[in-house]
Parts: sequence; C-alpha cells; structure tokens
Amino acid sequence: MTNLEIYDNLFMRNFKLKKEDLPGLKYRGIKQWDSMGHMNLMEDMEDAFDISIDTPDVLAFSSYEKGLDILRKYGVDI
Repeated sequence: MTNLEIYDNLFMRNFKLKKEDLPGLKYRGIKQWDSMGHMNLMEDMEDAFDISIDTPDVLAFSSYEKGLDILRKYGVDI
C-alpha cells in the first residue's frame, strides 16, 4: 500500500467517507471532522507514518490537501 493510499484510508475510516469525498474536504466541513475527530485523525496519522506532528502543524492541518503538504514536511513521501 502506498503512503497516499494509507493517508486516504485514514480519512475514509475516521470519517466514514468514500475516496471521491476526499478532494476539497475541509476541517469542520463535515460533522465528523470536529475537534475530537481532528485529534483522532492526527493520532492515527502519527501512528501510521511513525511521526510526531508539532502543534502548529496540527492546527494548520485544515484540509485534505493541506494535510498532504504537512506530511511531506515530515518526510512522508506522498
């Protein structure tokens, strides 16, 4: 499984979405992506990619696309 597939699966599993729902997805854009959903997603991201996301980046992780940029910053090849 590629890192992009892992990333997509984290969103789909955490928020009960389909792959086609991911592009353009924004924090608080759906009911499930509230503050608790966000922290659960961040924890899963850290576990899946064996990284520790700094607080400013947790706060900046505001969309599906922005998350890709943030993960690249931590050396995740997506």
